[in-house]
Order: sequence, then C-alpha cells, then structure tokens
Amino acid sequence: MKIRLKDGSVKEYGEAKSVYDIALDISEGLARAACCAKVDGKVVDLRTVLDGDCELQICTAADEEGLAAIRHTASHVLAEAVKNLFPDARLAIGPSIETGFYYDFDHAPFSREDLDALETEMKKIIKKGEKLERFTLPRGEAIQYMEEKNEPYKVELIQDLPEEAEISFYSQGEFVDLCAGPHLMSTKGIKAFKLTSSSMSYWRGDSDKARLQRIYGTAFNKKEELEEYLAYWENVRNRDHNKLGREMELFTTVDVIGQGLPLLMPKGAKIVQTMQRWIEDLEDNEWGYMRTKTPLMAKSDLYRISGHWDHYKEGMFVFGDEEKDKEVYALRPMTCPFQYYVYKASQKSYRDLPCRYSETSTLFRNEDSGEMHGLTRVRQFTISEGHLIVRPDQMVEEFKGCLALAKYCLETLGVSEDVSYHLSKWDPANREKYIGEPEVWEETEGHIRNILQELGIPFREDVGEAAFYGPKVDINARNVYGKEDTMITIQWDALLAEQFDMYYIDQNGDKVRPYIIHRTSMGCYERTLAWLTEKYEGKFPTWLCPEQVRVLPISEKFSDYAGKVAASLKKSGVLATVDERSEKIGYKIREARLDKIPYMLVVGQKEEEEGVVSVRSRFLGDEGQKPLDAFIEHICREIRTKEIRKETVQEENK
Repeated sequence: MKIRLKDGSVKEYGEAKSVYDIALDISEGLARAACCAKVDGKVVDLRTVLDGDCELQICTAADEEGLAAIRHTASHVLAEAVKNLFPDARLAIGPSIETGFYYDFDHAPFSREDLDALETEMKKIIKKGEKLERFTLPRGEAIQYMEEKNEPYKVELIQDLPEEAEISFYSQGEFVDLCAGPHLMSTKGIKAFKLTSSSMSYWRGDSDKARLQRIYGTAFNKKEELEEYLAYWENVRNRDHNKLGREMELFTTVDVIGQGLPLLMPKGAKIVQTMQRWIEDLEDNEWGYMRTKTPLMAKSDLYRISGHWDHYKEGMFVFGDEEKDKEVYALRPMTCPFQYYVYKASQKSYRDLPCRYSETSTLFRNEDSGEMHGLTRVRQFTISEGHLIVRPDQMVEEFKGCLALAKYCLETLGVSEDVSYHLSKWDPANREKYIGEPEVWEETEGHIRNILQELGIPFREDVGEAAFYGPKVDINARNVYGKEDTMITIQWDALLAEQFDMYYIDQNGDKVRPYIIHRTSMGCYERTLAWLTEKYEGKFPTWLCPEQVRVLPISEKFSDYAGKVAASLKKSGVLATVDERSEKIGYKIREARLDKIPYMLVVGQKEEEEGVVSVRSRFLGDEGQKPLDAFIEHICREIRTKEIRKETVQEENK
C-alpha cells in the first residue's frame, strides 16, 4: 500500500500497519509527539490500522486535532479521578471543546476544594502512565457491561446508537469508558492541565432531564502555554460583566426574586436611564418616530392572531388554563401586535405612510434556566423596540434607514467595529416552523441580501435563524468568553399585515396591505449594559458614567468649597459627588481610581482662593489646575458630543 504524507512524500508497505507504527517508522521523535492522525481528511486514532492507499497526516499538539486528543484524554483522566474519590458518581459525557474539556457527572455539586483534590488525583494517574487500550463489544454485551458498572447514562448512549454502529471503549488500567476516541497512547502524554470551574448542566442539554454537575478543565502540551492561557482567562473573568457588574454595584440577583430577574442598582439604573433618554430623543426628534406605550400582557386571542401562540407559546409566561378558564393571559414577549392596533385605530392613507412607531418595551420570555447569565440572558428585559408600517415601495429605503440608525448607535457607543452582520433565513426543511409560501421567503431574503451588498456590509447567511414570519438582519457581538449574542435585530415582514387585516387606502381608493419592519435601534438595554461593561472593563465613556466627577477636598476645612464646586457641576447637568471622608487625599484618589471615575477634582486652600480645581483624570492623569468654569465647559462638551476619550496614562488605572 502507498501512504502519501503531508509533505508529498510516499511510504510503501507490503502489509497493514497502525498509524502509530508508521509514525515510528518515520522517526521516533514524531511517534513520541504524535497525538492522533488524519486519514484522507478524517481524524483517527493512532491505533487505527491502515490497509490501503491513503493520504496520512500525523497530528501533534501543534495541530488543532492533536491538542483536542490531549484534552479528550485529560477528560478521561478526570473521570477516573472522580470515580476514585467519589465512587458513587455516575459518568455522563466528557468531550474536548475549543477551550479545553469538560465531563458531566451525576453527583452533588463540586467545590473548589473538590477540584483541587481531583487535580492531585489526576497527577497521580498521569504519573502512573497507564496505556490507553481500545476495544469493542457487541451491542448486547456493551449494554450489559455498563449495566454491571451501574452507569445508566452510558447504557442510554449505547441504546441510542445506530444498530450498525461499532461500540468502542477505552481502558487505562482498571478504568474503562465508552468512547469513540481518538486518544493518546498513554496518560503520560498529558503535560500540563488545570481544572478551571464547575457548574450545573442538564443531561443531553434538556431541562426536563437529569441535572448533572459539569467540571471544566483545560490542557496543553507545555506548562508555559497553560500559564499563558490561565493568565488570559483570569483577565477575561475579571472583565466578565457578571463579576465586574456586581463588584461595581451595577446590578445584583436574589434567589427569592428568581433566576433571570436582575435588580439594577442605582449606578446601573442611571446608565440605562442615560441610554434610554438618548435613544428616545434620537428616535423621536431626529428619525421621525412616534412613541407608544402599550400593555405588558394580553389575552391569548392576540397571540393566536399573530401566530405566536402556535410558534412561541413555550417561550411565554401564561396565566390561566385554556381548558378551565374563559380568558387566558400571557406576558408579552414582543410589542408588535400591540402597535398594530395603534395603527388600526384610524384609517390610513398612502400619504400617511411610513408610520414609524417606537416604544421602550419591557418584555418577558421564559428562557431555559440553564441559559441564564447575568444581564445577557434574562427573563425580563427592556428594549428600544420599533415597528415601521410602510408601503411596499418604501420598504427598501426604510430598511436601509433602520440599518443606518443601528450603525449610528453602535458608533456612538464605540462598538461598531466589534459586531458581525447576519442574514437570518428560514429553513425550507422545517416548514412547520414558519408561515408563508417559499416564494415570499425567497423574495424577502433576496431584498435583504441586495441591501447589505449595496451598502457594502460584510455578512454571513444563517439558515433556520429567521423569525417565523420573516427573515432578518441580526447584528451580533461576542462576549468576553467568545459566545455570540444578538444585540440588534431588523426584520422584514411581508406576512403579518394579512393576519391582522391591516391596510391603507392607495391613490386609487383601494385597500392595500402594508409591509412591516420590526427593529431595535440599540437592542436590549440590559444586554447592552453587560456588553459595554466588558468592552470598557467598567471604565465607561464619561457621558454614560453614573458618577462623572468626584470632588476631593484635601481636608474638612475645604468641604464647603468642594460642595460649591459640586453644586456648579450639577447645575450644568454633570453627575458629581463630594468625598467628605476624613481620609488622606492619596487614599481618596486611589478609591476614585478603583471606582473608575472619569474625573477627580482635588481642592484645597490654593484652589479655593483662586477659584480653580486641580484636575486628575482616567485619560491624562494629572491635568493640572484649571478654572472651574473652563473645566465645566470642557466636560459638558465631552458629555454633549458623547466623546470616547482614550486612556493614555496606564499607571492612573492600576
């Protein structure tokens, strides 16, 4: 047989050989470094026997596939360690993932002390250097084997495999696990690892199934790589809004209130209020929107007309029993059907369109409890929602206008370079999920595609991500952990006007169905607050800060002057406070830095006598003395223009 290697050279053998033996034949060093291989592009185990012509690539830790094999083997070592220390734990699954590996166990929650003990046990297992051996069993024997080991989750996995599937296991000493591989030849191949965290998970990701405990870890080929990774993730965790937002007292959560129901504290509420007032003034005064205020709930009748009852009921909070109660209500997951009735309250002419309705909408969605995270995935949230009722000939330009408004908001917030655009399309293979005919979907998706291309916006097409009534543009951003969240949505709807009997009178006196654009200008306020917290590491642009200036008197003697300075700032609309504590000025400055205050104004005898302030900022450090009026003029301009100043003096932020 002829084996073509990655460099183009060819090895010829007269008999079948394992991948490992071929690696050994090439060089002992390669065999020692080998983790797995790719045969004709398919990832395989080093134990795989080749008996015909093929292309072969030996994968080491430098390859993505090789590193994944190291991490997959580490997950098995973790499983063995758990069984050694917690024999009653039941094994679920343990794959490698992009950032390392995890393993799910049916067991009580694991503490950090448990993870430390498991790391110690894993080191003992690795030091023993047991070889990993692969073997297979017929279906019946495989089920019996795992039943005897009292591993019900493994039994279920085997039972769900196709009849023709090969059922393989890997052993390392006395420990055996159901697995398809690939794995290292020995546990000694794991050079550097760390168990990073644990959390609750569901069996097979289904909230109706068993609650499990997931242990996360990571592994690398070198200790230096692991240390670099851990340092990176420590920085990521410190920027996580779920941690930073609580430390800064932007928000909190309380078990007795409920999961996914965060409490915005005064600082967080002030930031959201600032954004909300900005958006409302922007939409109403500059973009031609008319503001509405509609109920937070409605009868099921409304949602039946819109189609949400059939397509989205599981995601709604419903009050009442359809079989027993005359009227069943639900908290609204969206505002669109309410605003349709605002439109329908009076007859519209073609001259009245477009009608641009906007609302600061509080919505409710019954998200899965396993999806809850800080402010990014919640059950009650508020969005800058809007619906445009337009003539078909206005649709393209109005859709472009919605994109322009969204881009303006992103640019003002300083995040326009951090997003990706997606054309979310329907899935023709899943017809029951959508309303409307294929021709309508193809036409509307084509319009959006043309708009994005005309505007020169790079985008990706995602099948199956459309709303049930129309395609959309999703503007997404990644959080600090790399997970993508949708920040802004603009939807093309050519169908719901029919269901709500919406029309306008055209120039011929005929009734015509309008089109609808569902859109957000900035999206969800809570999610945006989380995004900005991580983006700026809590050091928000001055215009968004809940405390923009802190006045620091050198001693109590200058508290009156400090109060007058703060009063002048407040009169000009600047959010200012005075630190009147009997602390040394150096301590007050350090505290203000830790609180990420944009400006500190130090005042003492000289400042009071001359009517000036000594300015220290996050941006330039010590900016020297300035007349109070000059400083107020400067900061008011910065707030008014929503300037995003760069921080150039790093030591000021330590």
